[in-house]
Amino acid sequence: MSEYVAPLKDIRFVMQELAGLDQVVALPGCEEASPDVIDAILDEAAKFAGAVLSPLNRVGDREGAKWKDTVVTTSPGFKEAYRQFVDNGWNGLGCDPEFGGQGLPKLLSTAVSEMWKAANHAFSLCPMLTQGAIEALMIAGTDAQKAAYLPNLVSGEWTGTMNLTEPSAGSDLAAVRSRAEPVGDGTFRIFGQKIFITYGEHDMTDNIVHLVLARTPNAPEGVKGISLFVVPKFMLNADGSLGERNDVFCVSIEHKLGIHGSPTAVLAFGDNGGAIGTLVGEENRGLEYMFIMMNAARFNVGLEGLGDAERAYQRAVMYAKDRVQGTEVGVRGGPKVPIIKHPDVRRMLMSMRARIEAMRALAYVTAAAQDHAHNNPDEAARKQGQAFADLMIPVVKGWSTESAIDIASLGVQVHGGMGFIEETGAAQHLRDARITTIYEGTTAIQANDLIGRKIAREKGVTIKGVIAEMRAAATLLDGDLAGIGVRQSAAVDALERAVFWIVDNFSSDPKAAHVGAVPFLHLLGIVAGGWQMGRAAVIARAKTALDDSDPFWAAKLVTTRFYADHFLTQAAGLADSVVAGAAGALDMADDSF
Repeated sequence: MSEYVAPLKDIRFVMQELAGLDQVVALPGCEEASPDVIDAILDEAAKFAGAVLSPLNRVGDREGAKWKDTVVTTSPGFKEAYRQFVDNGWNGLGCDPEFGGQGLPKLLSTAVSEMWKAANHAFSLCPMLTQGAIEALMIAGTDAQKAAYLPNLVSGEWTGTMNLTEPSAGSDLAAVRSRAEPVGDGTFRIFGQKIFITYGEHDMTDNIVHLVLARTPNAPEGVKGISLFVVPKFMLNADGSLGERNDVFCVSIEHKLGIHGSPTAVLAFGDNGGAIGTLVGEENRGLEYMFIMMNAARFNVGLEGLGDAERAYQRAVMYAKDRVQGTEVGVRGGPKVPIIKHPDVRRMLMSMRARIEAMRALAYVTAAAQDHAHNNPDEAARKQGQAFADLMIPVVKGWSTESAIDIASLGVQVHGGMGFIEETGAAQHLRDARITTIYEGTTAIQANDLIGRKIAREKGVTIKGVIAEMRAAATLLDGDLAGIGVRQSAAVDALERAVFWIVDNFSSDPKAAHVGAVPFLHLLGIVAGGWQMGRAAVIARAKTALDDSDPFWAAKLVTTRFYADHFLTQAAGLADSVVAGAAGALDMADDSF
């Protein structure tokens, strides 16, 4: 079975040419990210992903994590691979040097994260949740909490989790009922049950740091009455060493469609007197703090979609080159040929490849915007970077993951009947990708956030500025790229029409606006991806003019043209769905479904 090979040439191209790596590494705080350091990190990450994580991907799918008497044992090889991961310093790549991190740019850690997720989606979930815990504590934790937990979380010696969901409260966090009773010494006893806790219990580290949403006794109802607590698996002694076991135990793990190597735990807090926790930040502001983790997780889930799609594509290409079946279309009496010669197989492979390149470009450009938001010395540039990142994170999450499911499904289709057979590995990518549109906020939640908080609330100011950039970029698609330019301009027109409709109708007809939210998310993803692909095509044309010997640039031009002809053409229809699609959903009587 084929192993993952990191697409380093495209990764480096997107980082440098589209995401503006030179501008990112020139920011204060990014001085350590020299070209030599970045190249070495990318090369080593590619090796680790391909040689260590990728071979365990199938093992994790086949063997899965095991639960017995509150103890979870991870899939064979996971514990050893995680030890290598920590020893090699990968966990602290983008973390604050004050707590042992390397302080490298988000753009670089994004590229490395893509490799982890493509090589082994299930494994990558553990460090992803830890990163979220680190970010939440960095922003909202007390000095004592930071000192106690961050060094070991940053190094990866301990891992972190995010505990939101309860059996009676799925995405509706206002319904959270876990309670936190003050002890009187500054600590709280936590009681309740949390479900769907990724790596909530495992055997890869000595301690797990749970961040838990719960209500204090006098908390108001709804989301304004939720607080956030640090609840470690093992209590800490005064010297920082591990003390007695806390009252939090894994009572089961879920049996899932995919990501079998990742234990999804049901955690019981307080069955034996109360799990000891400490308050993060201020009381009743827990949801605000948890969304620090959530926003980071949403971006990273978008990268999971990208990784699953890339892995599915690589497997499909290899199979299409090896599988000999049928004669070439238009060649009578010709020899049997590999199926990659067949037009529809080529269409499917190009459909996979083009969207992957667009997804990667949009994700990396969004990562660079986050670097500017955090590190640019100019306040206006920081605000612009944050506004762009806030706008695009729901798209990176929602559009990339929805696309990944379709891309992984096409991977199965390329394999034909063998794609339905588990031994080929194609089906795993589809099963693994399926969760990405659900956890950390479903696609509808991303879309509702996009049209509400990110567009209607500010009357479309940020997205109108982005549309102006898209129009300016489309004017450069001239000459031999004019066909792409026409498609891009028409797609931007469609996007603009939908944006103006949302701004004008969100308050007066909110149900109609929300019916069109997911189509709008797809529309923005397709057009924003096409914008980046168009930029890539302009660069590729200039590179080819200087030296036409590198097939990478010719392939970039072909892929961009395919994207324009097959995906940008969908923009007008999606805009119609946004503007006029509500009646079909809202006019049906409930009992007619």
